Amino acid sequence: MALKTLRKLRAATTTTTPKPPRAADGDVLLETVSLTKTYAGADGELPVLAGIDLQIRAGEVVAPLGKSGSGKSTLLRCLAGLIPASSGTISYRDQPLTGANPGSAMVFQTFALLPWLTVQQNVELGLEAQGVPADRRAEAAVQAIDLIGLDGFESAYPKELSGGMRQRVGFARALVVEPDVLMMDEPFSALDVLTAENLRGELMELWESGQFPTRAIVLVTHNIEEAVLMADRIVVLGSRPGTIKATFEVGLERPRDRNAPAFEDLIDRVYRVMTGRAKETRIPGRPDGIELDKRTTANTPLPVASVDGLSGLAEMVAHRDGRCDLADLADDLGLEIDDVLPLVDALELLGFAKISDDDLLLTERGTAYAGADVQDSKTIFSEAALGTPLVKLITTSLRQNAEGTLRAGFFRDLLAHHYTSEQVTQQLETATDWGRYAELYAYDADPQEYRLDNGGVTPAPQS
Repeated sequence: MALKTLRKLRAATTTTTPKPPRAADGDVLLETVSLTKTYAGADGELPVLAGIDLQIRAGEVVAPLGKSGSGKSTLLRCLAGLIPASSGTISYRDQPLTGANPGSAMVFQTFALLPWLTVQQNVELGLEAQGVPADRRAEAAVQAIDLIGLDGFESAYPKELSGGMRQRVGFARALVVEPDVLMMDEPFSALDVLTAENLRGELMELWESGQFPTRAIVLVTHNIEEAVLMADRIVVLGSRPGTIKATFEVGLERPRDRNAPAFEDLIDRVYRVMTGRAKETRIPGRPDGIELDKRTTANTPLPVASVDGLSGLAEMVAHRDGRCDLADLADDLGLEIDDVLPLVDALELLGFAKISDDDLLLTERGTAYAGADVQDSKTIFSEAALGTPLVKLITTSLRQNAEGTLRAGFFRDLLAHHYTSEQVTQQLETATDWGRYAELYAYDADPQEYRLDNGGVTPAPQS
C-alpha cells in the first residue's frame, strides 16, 4: 500500500522531464565499456580502474567485491555520474552518461545526514532538489519512511537515532525518488553485527516482496559473505589498477542458508579468486608471485596491518599447532574473513606464514616469532621488516644521511609517484608502526621527521 501511494505521489509531482517507463527484468540499465579512471599523481596519472566492461540489468543485485584499493567505490561513483570516466564509456538506458545519473540514488556508509534536519526533512531532500512542491514531497517522504520501517520517527533528529535507524533514513531518502538503480557503498560496515544483519534481512525481504521502488541494486562491499548473501551476481575486482578478475552468478534461492554446502562452497571459490590463491603460486614473503629481488615500493605495498594485530594472529595460529582454517579462525574471532586478510597478507609478506588451500600455516620464522619473548621478537621482526621495500627504503635512506634524519615529506613525494594521497598516508602509517616496533627508526610527529633509532635493533640491510 505504501509503495502504491508513493508512486501516485511521485507521478503527481513530476515537474521536469518524465521518468522513463519501468524496465523489465533483464533490460540493461547501466553499462560500462572499457572504463578507465585515473587520478593525478606526482609522476603523471595514477590508474585506479582499467578496462571495466560491466552491465547492470533490471531485476538483479550486483555486488562489486574487492580489497581496499581495488577501485570498487570509484566504480560506483562513476556509475552514479558523480565522477567522470577518464576514458571508455558509461551509458544509462543506452544514453551516454555526461553528468549525474538521473536514474540512480546513493546510500553511503557514513549515513551522510544533515544533523539540523529532522528525519522527514532529510528524506525530502532529493524531492526538494527535483522541485517537488512541499505538500507533495512531505506526503511522499512519509510513505517512504513507512516503507523502510521508520514511521513514528518523522520529527526526530539524527542525534536521537541509533546507527541502524540513521542508515534507514539514508535508505528512505534514496528510495523516495524511486531510482532505477540503488547504489550502496558498504552501507552496513559502520553498523554493529546484529544491526547490520537485521537491516540486510529487511532490505532483502523488501526486494523479494515486489515493494522495492527500484529495479536494480549495486552493492559495493569488501565482505565476501555479505556479497554471497545478497547478490545475484558478484564481480570480483583486482587491485592496482582495478580490473574484473572474475564474475560469479550466485544462483541460490532466497532467503539463503549460510550453513548450506552450496553457500559455503561459493564463499570459498570467491575467496580464492579475491586473494589470488586459487593455486599454490604464492611464496611466503613474495606478494602475488613477485620475486624477492624485484620487489619495490611500487609493486609491493604494505598491508594495512598493525604490529599488535599481526603478532596476535601469529600467536593464535601457533596455539593451534601452527595451522588453522582461515574461515574458522575469523568465525572464532567474530570477524568477517576479509577483515583478517590484511593481517594474513602481512604475515606472508614478512615470511611468517603461507597459505595452503584455505589454511594459514606458520613458517619456521613465524613460529619462532610467535613464541619469542619481547626482545627476541623485535629482532626477528626487524630482520623480516627490512625485507619489505618501504621499511628498507626508510631505513637505508636514514643510514645514508649524515644526520640520520629525514622529513616525512621526502618519502611522501617518492610514494606519490605510485599511490594516491590516501594510500600514501596508509603506507607511511604502517611503515612507521613497523619501523618503530623493530627499533629501526623513530618518528617525531611535530616536525614530521624520521630519525635512526641508534639504541635499537640494527641488523644489516638485506640485499
